[in-house]
Amino acid sequence: MPIRTRFTIWRPLATAATAALMATLLTPVAAAHPAIPRQSEPVHSYEDAIREAVWVDTGYDGDGDGEDDRVAVDIVRPREPAAQDRKIPVIMDASPYYSCCGRGNESQKKTYDADGNVVGMPLYYDNYFVPRGYAFVGVDLAGTNRSDGCVDVGGRSDVQSAKAVVDWLNGRAKAYTTRTGDERADADWTNGKTGMIGKSWDGTIANGVAATGVEGLETIVPIAAISSWYDYYFSQGAPLYGSGPDWLSDYVNSPDARAECDAVQQKLVDGAPRSGDWTKLWSERDYVKAASKVRASVFLVHGMQDLNVRMQHVGPWWDALAKNGVDRKIWLSQTGHVDPFDFRRAEWVDTLHRWFDHELLGYDNGIDREPMADIERHPDQWETSRTWPPRATSATTLRPAGGTQDGVGTLGLRPDHGTETFTDDPALSETDWAAHIDEPTPGKAGFVTGPLTRDLRLSGASEVTVTARSSTPTAHLSAVLVDIGPDTIRDYADRGEGVTTRTDRTCWGPSTPGDSSCYLETATKTTDVDYTVVSRGWADLGNHASKWRGRPLTPGKAYTITLDLAATDHVVPAGHRLALIVAGTDKDLIDPPADTPTLTLDLSRTSARVPFVRGTAAFAKATAGAATAAPAPTPLDGVTAPHTTHRVPKGAR
Repeated sequence: MPIRTRFTIWRPLATAATAALMATLLTPVAAAHPAIPRQSEPVHSYEDAIREAVWVDTGYDGDGDGEDDRVAVDIVRPREPAAQDRKIPVIMDASPYYSCCGRGNESQKKTYDADGNVVGMPLYYDNYFVPRGYAFVGVDLAGTNRSDGCVDVGGRSDVQSAKAVVDWLNGRAKAYTTRTGDERADADWTNGKTGMIGKSWDGTIANGVAATGVEGLETIVPIAAISSWYDYYFSQGAPLYGSGPDWLSDYVNSPDARAECDAVQQKLVDGAPRSGDWTKLWSERDYVKAASKVRASVFLVHGMQDLNVRMQHVGPWWDALAKNGVDRKIWLSQTGHVDPFDFRRAEWVDTLHRWFDHELLGYDNGIDREPMADIERHPDQWETSRTWPPRATSATTLRPAGGTQDGVGTLGLRPDHGTETFTDDPALSETDWAAHIDEPTPGKAGFVTGPLTRDLRLSGASEVTVTARSSTPTAHLSAVLVDIGPDTIRDYADRGEGVTTRTDRTCWGPSTPGDSSCYLETATKTTDVDYTVVSRGWADLGNHASKWRGRPLTPGKAYTITLDLAATDHVVPAGHRLALIVAGTDKDLIDPPADTPTLTLDLSRTSARVPFVRGTAAFAKATAGAATAAPAPTPLDGVTAPHTTHRVPKGAR
C-alpha cells in the first residue's frame, strides 16, 4: 500500500491531540479548548487577498535552449493568515488553457494588472475557497501563456510543470519573482498540503502528478480526465481520431513555444504512429501503470456518455487505485464531457468543500464515512453505492445465438454453434445499429434478450470476445451493449452534452470588479429514446495477438480478439431488453480501416463477460420466463448520431 504522510480522518487512529492542534492552527479564532471544526467558513477578505505571480524552475529544459524552463504560477491567497504567521493549504489547477482557449462553460481566461499580477482567475475556486482559508494557485503548463518550454501532451514536460510547483510549495524547488530574473520567491505562507483539481487536460495533469508519488500532494479531483494518453487516441489499435498529439500540442502552445518547439513536435509525430502500435511515448503517458506510487486520495468525476475523454479512462485507473489501497470517491453522471458545476452545482460545491476540508484541513466532517459512489440513475436523480462497483458484482458470460433472421439473434447463457456475417459500413454508427436492432441489416450482428422480468444492474467494465474471419487484410471491430426500451435520458449527443446554458446567474463567493463569482446557470437537456447505448469498445482485429501491436490479417483465417468495453453503471429496467451488437466501423467514434471487410463471426467462440450485481443468478432470474420472440422490426428512436467535434480534451463545452 502507498505510504500516507498527511493527517487524515481516513485513518481512525489519528489522535485527539493532533486534531486539537489542527483546529488551533486552522480556525480563525482559537478557543481555550477548541473543538474540531467541521467546516471552514468564509472569514477572510477576498477583496484584500494577496495576488502575486512567481516562476517556478522545473529542472527540465523542454525547449532545448540550454536553460531550465520556468512555469508561471499565479496565486490568490488570504492576507490574514500571513499576517498572523499561519500557514495554509493550496488548491491548484494546472492547465494549458489559461490563455489559448479558456476554462469552464464560459471559456474564461486569466487577466492581469499592470504589474503582471492576476486580476481575473478563471472559475470559482478562488472566490469560494480563498475566504475559507485556502490559497488558490493557477499554473500555466510549460509552453503555454507566460511559461517557458513546450507542451508535450501529458509527457514529462506537462507533468513536471505541475509537480515542480508542488515541490516548491513544500520547499524542494526554486521560484523567482520574474520569468528571467534572479530574485527568489519563497512559499513560506503555505504548509505545503496541496490538492489538485481540474477538468479534462487539467484533471489529466492531476492524475499524472499523483502518479509520480510527489510528497505534499494530498488529494486530486480529476474531472473527465485521461488516465492513459494512448487510450485517448487509440483503442486496441483502432484510431479514435484522425490526428495525433502533435496537432494538440500545436493547438495550445504559446506563440513563443510554436517558434521554439519543432523538435518536440517531431518527437510527438515519430512517437505516435497512426498504426496504433504502442511506443515508448505512450508508456511515458500511461499513469495507470504508476498507480502504486499514488499517495494522494482521489475524488473522480466522469460522464458515462463522455465521447471526448471516454469512460475507458475510468475503469483501469479506478481498479489500479483500488488495488493499491488509495482512498477514493466517485461521481458518475449521465452527461457527456461536462463539469459537475454545470450539472449538479449546489451539491457539487458543497461536496467539494467538505472533501477539501477533510483532505487538506483534516476536519472530521464525515465525508469519509459516506457512500463511495454517487450515480445519476435518471436525469437529476441520483443514488449512492457504499462501494463501487458493489461488492456483490461478478462477471457473467453471455452467449450470442442465431435467430430466425440473419443478424437478428438472441443473447443468453447457452452457447450456439452458428455464424453471423456483416459487412463494415463506415457510414453507420452505433445509433444506426441500435435503431434497427430487430431488423436483418447487413452492417451489424445483433443479439437481444427477451424482455426482462426484473431490473438488472450492470456495474463496472465488460469484455466481448469475438472470433471472426475477415475478407480483407484490415478490419476494425466495434462492440456495444444497449438497453432496448423507452426512457428519458440526458441528451448527451446534443451540443451541450446533456445540459443547456441559461441566462440567469448564481454566485459562489465574493466578487471583485475584475473577478466575478457569478456564473450562468444551466438546465438539464433531456430527450425521449427507445434505446440507450450503455457501453462501447473498439479494436483493430489485426491486434488479435497483442493489444499494443497490429499485424495484417490473412483473409479467411479465423482470429480471436477480446474487446475491452468501458466501465459504466446502468440499470436495465424490467420490461426492457439487453442487446449486444458486434459491427465494424463506429462512425465518428473510430476511423475506418484501409479496406471494407466482410466479417463472419463464429458464435461458438464469441461471448460477452458483463459485470452484473449479484452475477449470473441475477441475469438468470431477470431473463427467466422472458419471451424470446423479436418485436416487429420497427426503427427505434435514440439520440442523434455521436460526433467527435472535440479533438481537444478541453474544459469548455
